[in-house]
Amino acid sequence: MTRLLLVDDDHDLTDLIGEYLAQEGFDVEAVHDGAEGARAALDGDYALVVLDGMLPRLDGQEVLRRIRARSSVPVLMLTGRGDDACRIEGLEAGADDYVTKPCSPRELTARVRSILRRLKPDLPVLAPQRVLRTGELVMWPEQRRACWRSQDLSLTPTEFSLLEVLAEATGRVVSREELSRRALGREVGPYDRNIDVHLSAIRHKLGPAADGQPWIRAIRGLGYQFVRLH
Repeated sequence: MTRLLLVDDDHDLTDLIGEYLAQEGFDVEAVHDGAEGARAALDGDYALVVLDGMLPRLDGQEVLRRIRARSSVPVLMLTGRGDDACRIEGLEAGADDYVTKPCSPRELTARVRSILRRLKPDLPVLAPQRVLRTGELVMWPEQRRACWRSQDLSLTPTEFSLLEVLAEATGRVVSREELSRRALGREVGPYDRNIDVHLSAIRHKLGPAADGQPWIRAIRGLGYQFVRLH
């Protein structure tokens, strides 16, 4: 059974969400403060962490930073603060998705399933390992591992999914709609800036191309392109 960690100080909410997720086939453990949430996320074997932004002892942003310092476990932020600054701060710190309270257990479960579908696909154990190569980038999708210029490239799970889609289409412009659907598993909203924040982090990790421009370029009105190495 897929194990999830729910970190939120609202006991009624964790009971409600926990019961719903359990009915959907998940094994859910709940903790109610930031310090315990960080410890559990790093010590436990969880497929995904649902993390509240406002917590006692350690706030959600600090918990997320501590998790990302040592782990790539997917993190879904759940918070009552829905402003752009808070959302971007969470995504830049390594969150894979962001849901604003109040949200229905059904919506939260759909977001959880979307993340798990793209990050933990059910593959035959003996299936051949696919390798994606483009220029100096090598990616092993089944292992969620990437190398850039012969060095391990540290990516969050969402960053890996976005880069994989763009690398597969090297030289071709990928629309925001296609990128969101294939990498995030959902349709892009009209004011959704999640993709932009994650792509900015990937650009920083790749560094500039020889012409000083980023490897991932925004094509105005069309989408994004991973440039082909000439």
